[in-house]
Formats: sequence, C-alpha cells, structure tokens
Amino acid sequence: MIRVLPLLALLATPAVAAPSWDWQLTAPFDLTRAVEVMDIDPQNHTQSEINALKARGVKLICYLSVGTWENWRGNPPPDAVLGKQLPDWPDERYLDIRRHDILLPIMTERFERCKAAGFDAVEPDNMDLHSNDSGFPLTSEDTAEYVTLLAARAHALGLEIGQKNAPDLAATLVPLMDFAILESCFEYGWCQQFQPYIDARKPVFAAEYSRPRPKQCEAAARYGVSLIYKDRDLTRRLRTCEDVK
Repeated sequence: MIRVLPLLALLATPAVAAPSWDWQLTAPFDLTRAVEVMDIDPQNHTQSEINALKARGVKLICYLSVGTWENWRGNPPPDAVLGKQLPDWPDERYLDIRRHDILLPIMTERFERCKAAGFDAVEPDNMDLHSNDSGFPLTSEDTAEYVTLLAARAHALGLEIGQKNAPDLAATLVPLMDFAILESCFEYGWCQQFQPYIDARKPVFAAEYSRPRPKQCEAAARYGVSLIYKDRDLTRRLRTCEDVK
C-alpha cells in the first residue's frame, strides 16, 4: 500500500504560487504546451525549437546529470571517477563527486552550453549520490560540498539552479539554490522536508508518476507547489490537477 501523508499538511507557511510547468526528457515531445516553465534536455532539441520557446516567454530549465555519466553524451571522464551502473539505467554510471578537479570543468562547460542556448536555469539531476550504491563511500557532506560548488558556477554564469530531490539536504542547500524539483514526494511521504523552500518563498516543482489525486492537489495548491502528473519516461504526456476538477 502506498503511504501518503496528509500531504503538505506539515508545511506550515504558504508560499507564493509556483509557475505552471512541464518536464519533457523523452520523445515524443510537445513544445507547444501553454506553461510558464519548461524543463527539457537541450540535446533533444534544435536551437530553433529552443528559440521558439523563448520567444513565447517560456522560462527554460536545462536538464543535465551532475551525479552520473550517460554514455550517449560522448567524451567520457576518466575511469577513475566512474562508479557502478545505475540499476534501471544500464547506460549510466555514477560519478565520484569528490573529484572536483575532474568534474567541475566538465559540468561548468555543460552549464555554459545551457547558457549559450538561452536557458534560464539548470536542473542538476542525480545529486543524491550519498543515498545510492554508487561504488564510492560518499556522504551527505560530499554532496553538499559538490552542489555548493556547482551553484557558484551556475550563478557566475547568470543561471539559476535547483535542488533535485535529496530531501535530507533541503535545509542545508536552500540558501544556495533558487528552486526545487521533487519526484514522488507525495508517494513516499517526504514533501514536508522542503518546508525551508516554502518558508523562503522559492518555487517548488513536483512531479508524481500516478493519476491525479484530489488531496495531493488540494495540498499543493494551498502551499504554492506546482504539481504535475507524468509518465516515468517524461514524454509529452501530462496530467494536472485541473483533471480532477
């Protein structure tokens, strides 16, 4: 049985309303969707498609993985920083995020490409390595140190950067980050750990991989969380809380 808390009932301070958003990382895509924020992987789209979104006033979040290496990206880092394969993603391997000398230049270059393409922010996926069997003895302190350095690089380029999951680090990272992106926090009952973002009135974007549920939607609306319902491949399929009204 799925454990669902009283949702965001433990979040005590309502936030400002988060913008409407969509998150599309796998074809088929629909870039015509009327949302204020779109989170996409620039490798999947032409510059003209990105420019068209910008022309419509859509704020763009650039997806990239800072904690794994995806072999379809090309130019792999040295074997010394490559750990175990991800259980559900055989083409990805964890990274030793303690090796700032190797990884920070790689990630900075990717941030620069996001900026040059016209993106407004970055989504640093797989930042929660300390909670996974990466093949390296990583701690939450290692993650916090790495993300702190990444945030500085992003901000120096004029990009915003969001916290991706890692609820145990929300209180630590909220001063550094500009928004949060959460997966299945309602399903697994850890939404309340992002109270610091609600208190700081920073946008919280949430995605659930199920059908829309009224209580979740009521809580998300009450606290200004932008909640969407997606398929796990993050294609164009989208359901929102409007679907339960």
